[in-house]
Amino acid sequence: MEIKRDRYLNKLISFMWDGQVKVITGIRRCGKSYSLRTLFRNYLLSQGVPAEQILSIELDLARDIRYRNPLELASHVRSLAEGRAEQFYLFVDEIQMSDEVPNPYNPDGRRITFYDALNDLKSLPNLDIYVTGSNSKMLSSDILTEFRGRSDEIRMHPLSFAEFYAATGGDKYEAFENYAFFGGMPLILSRPNDSAKMAYLQSLFSEVYLKDIVERKKIKREDVLSAILDLLCSSVGSLTNPSNITNTLNTKQRRSGENTVANNTVKAYMDYLSGAYLFSECRRFDVKRKDYFNYPNKYYCEDLGLRNARIGFRQQEMTHIMENIIYNELIIRECAVDIGIVYSNEKNKNGKTAAVAREIDFIATVGGKKTYIQSAYALPDEKKAETENKPFSLIGDSFPKIIVRHDIRKRWYDENGILNIGIIDFLLDESIV
Repeated sequence: MEIKRDRYLNKLISFMWDGQVKVITGIRRCGKSYSLRTLFRNYLLSQGVPAEQILSIELDLARDIRYRNPLELASHVRSLAEGRAEQFYLFVDEIQMSDEVPNPYNPDGRRITFYDALNDLKSLPNLDIYVTGSNSKMLSSDILTEFRGRSDEIRMHPLSFAEFYAATGGDKYEAFENYAFFGGMPLILSRPNDSAKMAYLQSLFSEVYLKDIVERKKIKREDVLSAILDLLCSSVGSLTNPSNITNTLNTKQRRSGENTVANNTVKAYMDYLSGAYLFSECRRFDVKRKDYFNYPNKYYCEDLGLRNARIGFRQQEMTHIMENIIYNELIIRECAVDIGIVYSNEKNKNGKTAAVAREIDFIATVGGKKTYIQSAYALPDEKKAETENKPFSLIGDSFPKIIVRHDIRKRWYDENGILNIGIIDFLLDESIV
């Protein structure tokens, strides 16, 4: 089955021959290699590029193992492209498997890495370079630092619902239920039944993601990393911070003595999970004061199928699942996403007036344009509708305001100009945000 990933293919096309190294990043198994070595390669062939001018090196394969040595890689590619009139395209897959080797001219000096090899090859005027790598071994922050502005990052994600539905077809409401349960990892679509899909997702955590993080970061407290992962998966869309998680681990799990977990350990492990693209942190923003809060914030899972697998496919609260899906969709659409906080003066039980914080689920910003979004599973009565609408009335600007709902299918605007739209309609219409 060929899955269309036009968003990423078009980015690759737009970056062709811009003089930069194109770096495709994202969670493992989200389709980076497929997009490069299948979709982009087919595009090049369709444009008349001869197959022999597309140089493909896969460092995870035995046939290309010698090119894990960055000096061998640079020498090999130069031997094929240097001094030629033809234009060549270089694909290097699983670049994180490249080794660091001694400098043959200065064995005691800094070791040679794949960054050196790629920066060297970048000087060839007839060579356009594209690389992919497993996220936990080759984070985008590492790459952008090493290349110092000489690379383009193409961040990939699991399938959006639009991509998922385009591949599966059928009833879109049934497709949404499957998407909310199994998520958008591309290989899910090739699994023959629900049991196989569940087993695949569970194995990704145990055999791929956790092992990668433990190996890369030399994790000593694997039990703590696992416990943090479980807590984050169970609380997507809930406010939390490292201190809260530390307290939970030490108190509720009755850890004491040498088994006690330190706050800085929890903070570091949470950063590792975010750095591996398993989770994204969404910060709270004071709409009036134009300032961010330090803590607490919310964490959303990159793929809900992975989240559901981690907690044994329990806790299927559609309110939180829907919120996570909307957040992921906004990130896929390349929005900057914050949680909005506004205040209203309200009387408490004692009759005194106090400022009460009201939350806007998401502020999505693209090119200076903001869109305020509330996620609501259902608004069965006026009281619930008033609660969801209240924060919008406190904002004081004219940017679009949307309530994304699970209980309606036809979109409509209320008397305040607020768009009410069904979740599936929202996910399939990118013109909205």
